[in-house]
Amino acid sequence: MRRVPVEFLQPGMKVGRPIYNSRGQLLLAVGTILSRRNILRLKSLGIPAVYIDDGLLPDVFVEDVISDAVRIEAVRQVRKLFEAESQGLPVGRAIIKVREIAQTVDEIIDQLLGQESLAVNLVDIRSLDDYTFGHSVNVCVLSLLTGITLGYNRANLFYLGLGAILHDIGKVRIPREILNKPDFLTKEEFEIVKQHTVHGCEMLQRLPDISPVAARIAHEHHERHQGQGYPQGLRGEEIHVFARITAVADVFDALTADRVYRPAVPVHEAFEMVAGSGNFLFDFEIVQAFLHNIAAYPVGTIVALSNGEIGAVVETRRGLSLYPRVRVLFDADGAPVKDLCERALAEERNVTVVRVVDESELRDLGTCAQQS
Repeated sequence: MRRVPVEFLQPGMKVGRPIYNSRGQLLLAVGTILSRRNILRLKSLGIPAVYIDDGLLPDVFVEDVISDAVRIEAVRQVRKLFEAESQGLPVGRAIIKVREIAQTVDEIIDQLLGQESLAVNLVDIRSLDDYTFGHSVNVCVLSLLTGITLGYNRANLFYLGLGAILHDIGKVRIPREILNKPDFLTKEEFEIVKQHTVHGCEMLQRLPDISPVAARIAHEHHERHQGQGYPQGLRGEEIHVFARITAVADVFDALTADRVYRPAVPVHEAFEMVAGSGNFLFDFEIVQAFLHNIAAYPVGTIVALSNGEIGAVVETRRGLSLYPRVRVLFDADGAPVKDLCERALAEERNVTVVRVVDESELRDLGTCAQQS
């Protein structure tokens, strides 16, 4: 199973992971054989990619660090709260919806604490219109994993997770035509977007049952280590540590998602960008703890190795982000490898990943193999 961009989908391909929208409705089930009509619908919905079971990795399943059921419910609840808040939700009803989200955050924590070895593969597929809701859940998951790595107790994990999942709630007060603008924002428009941190803080402060920490996370998640951020230009430890964690998760997930104004940055490139930002944009210790949990080359990624071989990533262990286990598909001469051969790069440090192979190059390799 591997992730294939929608522009490379072909009729006859088989869906490997289910795709849901942010309302929890199933769009495509596992095992669905794609038709031309399916593919056109995915494109119209702004779905950027699909997990395909094409026989290349028949025994490899891309695992999420939380269950599909918990992720779907979390996204659905975030959407309900955001939509209700955009319509002026009364405080009493807002408290009820936040309590529901809080219960889901507890479930996410339970699942993450029980998942100690696999690195994050970022398996969620989001349509362009549903970006904010899936992003909120991903930022929660990534922030919690960072908190676990830093040794936080259960209470602190809960406060971190709840604030992280609500960090962008202030965006409901930003006009959609600005948030979804498929072009660069003007200076005036960007100033309006920046106000979502202030709006989010105000919205969470009015809820008596929620910790003040959540409001600080909403207010400070765009502050930066050397004072380059907004809205207050805070520096270093002036920024709440939970907001510093959320900031890293927020940037990483935003980079690796398709947006209306740009395609997703490949995960390994986003990994390098965050790795180089320690003690400049972000707290160095937090960056290290964050990257400890990230697979720079997610499962199913096709990679070229320094010895000339080409293979597919089948596993990455936590703490070994740049050293996945790779199943060799083509030898150094470009010939298909018939017998199972896997390289654990964490143990073979003389062999490294040198680049990611894109879908068009993989298709060319397959065509050449068939002709030889």
